[in-house]
Amino acid sequence: MSLKIVFMGTPEFSVPALEALINNKFEILSIYTQPPKKSKRGQKINVSSIQIFSEKNNLPVRNPENLNNNEEYNFIKSLSADIAVVVAYGKLIPKNILKTTKHGFINIHASLLPKWRGAAPIQRAIMNGDKKIGVSIMKIEEKLDSGPVLASKELTLDQNATYGEIQKKLSLIGSDLLIESLKNIENGKAKFIDQVHSDSTYAKKIDKNETKINWSLDANKVIAHIHGLSPNPGAWFEYETERFKVLRANKSAASGNPGTLLDENLTIACKSDSIQILEIQRQGKNKQTTKDFLLGKKISKGSILT
Repeated sequence: MSLKIVFMGTPEFSVPALEALINNKFEILSIYTQPPKKSKRGQKINVSSIQIFSEKNNLPVRNPENLNNNEEYNFIKSLSADIAVVVAYGKLIPKNILKTTKHGFINIHASLLPKWRGAAPIQRAIMNGDKKIGVSIMKIEEKLDSGPVLASKELTLDQNATYGEIQKKLSLIGSDLLIESLKNIENGKAKFIDQVHSDSTYAKKIDKNETKINWSLDANKVIAHIHGLSPNPGAWFEYETERFKVLRANKSAASGNPGTLLDENLTIACKSDSIQILEIQRQGKNKQTTKDFLLGKKISKGSILT
């Protein structure tokens, strides 16, 4: 008999896991996702990717502002679920609710725990220049991302890949690992291994104050910063009071004073070596290749980018 599951998730990263549960015939009792949010200008209501997917597949959705109330506790408890699966839900789950299912709550976390616990593990791994990245299936405990790990998968971190590309890859790997883990739980073969807490590192949420490009770093670090923030929120520089997001770049051996445009192909000097911009985005516009960008915007050689 298949496990009865409560699913909690919000962004696009969560969708492959939910889809895998459906495809593998697990019984989804209820889905939790964050409530719709107004866009910054308040003109549009943005519904989560999980809500869109759930409604298309006629799955029951709940989106409370928080779970810390008797209504949600009693509802989840009444489901008599075997297990809850959490994938980038984005809200804290109260201690009493963690006890409402037979096998507890498990989570897909996009890092090789105990490294990069917290909100932004993929971005921090890229920005840190890590050689390896991965995904872990862990049991949720009260302390953030500290629970024992059931399974993990490691892969080499491609330095030319962006956060968006790596996130998509890890979401698919994580969904496969989830199914494997649930089948082991179902068959009584699951083995949870405690994390070595002294080895943990924390991946704090990306702050807008750290998105500006610092040309005084070496080229490898500048590229890691750019790729770690691409496509969102985006690393940026200013030129003639306009802000430009850099979405992809590669390394060049050319050199000069940091922040100086070295040629007509958007090669910019760093502390050591330089970067060549491959994809760029003007404010309020779609992303462009450098070639297309230069057809509409001229930045002269020798210009200083801040």
